[in-house]
Amino acid sequence: MSEKLQKVLARSGQGSRRELELMIQNGRVSIDGKTAKLGDRLEDGHDSIVRIDGHKINLVAPSEEVCRVLAYNKPEGELCTRHDPDGRRTVFDRLPRLESGRWVSVGRLDANTSGLLLFTTDGELANRLMHPSHRVEREYMVRVFGDVNEQMIKNLVNGVELEDGMARFEDVVYAGGEGMNHTFYVMLTEGRNREVRRLWDSQGVTVSRLKRVRYGDIFLTKDIPRGGWMELELKEVNYLREMVELKPEENTMLTVEGQKRKKGVRQIRRAVRRHEERINDDSPRGRRGRQDKRRSSSRNKDAEATSQGRRKPSGNAANRRNPLKNKPAKPRTRK
Repeated sequence: MSEKLQKVLARSGQGSRRELELMIQNGRVSIDGKTAKLGDRLEDGHDSIVRIDGHKINLVAPSEEVCRVLAYNKPEGELCTRHDPDGRRTVFDRLPRLESGRWVSVGRLDANTSGLLLFTTDGELANRLMHPSHRVEREYMVRVFGDVNEQMIKNLVNGVELEDGMARFEDVVYAGGEGMNHTFYVMLTEGRNREVRRLWDSQGVTVSRLKRVRYGDIFLTKDIPRGGWMELELKEVNYLREMVELKPEENTMLTVEGQKRKKGVRQIRRAVRRHEERINDDSPRGRRGRQDKRRSSSRNKDAEATSQGRRKPSGNAANRRNPLKNKPAKPRTRK
């Protein structure tokens, strides 16, 4: 039995099938020293040597693959690309390293868009989740600037002709606003380039903030701070696989302790902050300067509290916090 070359490479974590088809078309893939072409297949039990851009690829057999999925809270300003020639931050900079294969992003978000972005080691899963035929729901919180009336909402739900064809929101729910600023939750079942922004632009209003809050039934909660990630449990991975008609995964890379909600919010925040400090600090002087600044800030706060007659809390009182402060937001549901 044989499999298409792009399917084998996707399973080995080299990208989605769509990305790999482009690599093959551009002559970047070879089999046993010969440039591959679309339609090439690999037989089961083969010993062929496959290379991408001259680098040998460790091919993964179906029985060896463990499907992993990460939920990442993308901040604004990060790019959905592996390498940026200008040295700007990318969404792959903060992800955990893999011993083999690589993380494949499930779709993209614009640099100015924040929120939930899924990553997986299974290129076939990524390809199916992105494909419009599976109609996987994507929900966004969007803030727009301008007058919005009922006819505009009807237009957006019924469909608008864009430069690349008809597009529409499956659902639009008003979430409040003041003056010319209005917030909505909108839902799509496809992921065309800048589709949410272009739909609102067609009605003469401008998107001032855009954040993805849901992909399928995977919600972005307060458990994941900006720039942080969390690995999905096996039942969540299999929910995604079942949704796109893939066989369930039997194994997970999470430990037993990891399945008890993995890392705490504070621990993730500290990891994100350390990552940012490593990027910003190019020299020991930068680290010393930051430490001195923290000490000075701490002393100033203590002095200010003393002058105002407030005593600095100590012991258990210093660690006491509002139990509702970091409570995850309740997922938004529709009747």
